[in-house]
Amino acid sequence: MKSLLNQVTRRCYSSTVARKWIYAKTFKGEPTHANFRLETESLPVLRDGEFLAEAEYLSVDPYMRPYMMAYPEGSLMIGGQVARVTQSANQQFPVGASIFGQFGWRTHTVCNPDSLEKDKPYVLPEFGDLPQSLGVGVLGMPGNTAYFGLQELCQPKAGETVVVSGAAGAVGSLVGQIAKILGCRAVGIAGSDAKCEWLQRIGFDSAINYKSGNVYADLKKAAPKGVDCYFDNVGGQITEIVLKQMNLYGRVAVCGAISNYNSEVAKVTDPQRQFVFKQLRMEGFLVWRWNDRWLEGIEANLRWIREGKLAYEETVTEGFDKMPDAFIDMLRGGNTGKAIVKV
Repeated sequence: MKSLLNQVTRRCYSSTVARKWIYAKTFKGEPTHANFRLETESLPVLRDGEFLAEAEYLSVDPYMRPYMMAYPEGSLMIGGQVARVTQSANQQFPVGASIFGQFGWRTHTVCNPDSLEKDKPYVLPEFGDLPQSLGVGVLGMPGNTAYFGLQELCQPKAGETVVVSGAAGAVGSLVGQIAKILGCRAVGIAGSDAKCEWLQRIGFDSAINYKSGNVYADLKKAAPKGVDCYFDNVGGQITEIVLKQMNLYGRVAVCGAISNYNSEVAKVTDPQRQFVFKQLRMEGFLVWRWNDRWLEGIEANLRWIREGKLAYEETVTEGFDKMPDAFIDMLRGGNTGKAIVKV
């Protein structure tokens, strides 16, 4: 009887055709359109425990560039998305629910959460009048990267100076604002005068344009008492400069190295002398280590937004067909705040 009921229930769901972007050719240097291929896929009818999610906002992030190098050609492009449940045979994911899932660059996904060991989707908390797109930004992975990375690794104290590279990006812009909430001086390093002006509008004490200025001299002025905490999103020469101005017992959180992501051969540097002479502490991290506290970060950032303490910016590209364009532009620094694609 139960088997017959399941067959009848299954027939109530309609099949769906998904569109998806494939990693067609291994990255060599800066990504181009030749690295991607758009395909379609007919999805199966739902089974018990599954739901169908339709993408609404997709994330493009720097980490996708180096991570995809571990995948073979022909793989689905990885990434997170905010999606809406349109069909469901799972009570935990009802029709109409807004969810976050690591579904990759695709328009529709059939998912059974119980079959996943990691990267499980979750229903987004209530955002009120805020846009659902924040689920891939300040109220999602980038927001938690800033929230946990700064506080758990750098452990900034009131009155200290925090420097952030890649400061106008999705993570960096939040790190500086959280530093201010914690009573610190925040200095951002970004790639244009417009971005630097925006950083100061959202609360950074100072911002340095690394493309037009002398970063070493400008940082001396912006951080006259030296640097206590460095949140590193870029690596490379900028990091070498910041390390030279770190104070004794400074702390460095390494979130990314975007300056080298498009390089076929990364430049080898020797920063160890600064770590010895200044007794620094440096730690790289992936935000997933705080999965068991995930909602803590989202709720804290949501509270700060509502209190007017945390501002955000989104660079929105319209259309699923534009996923590669948004990704390439983001890696070139074309975004301010979070880069997203609206389907």
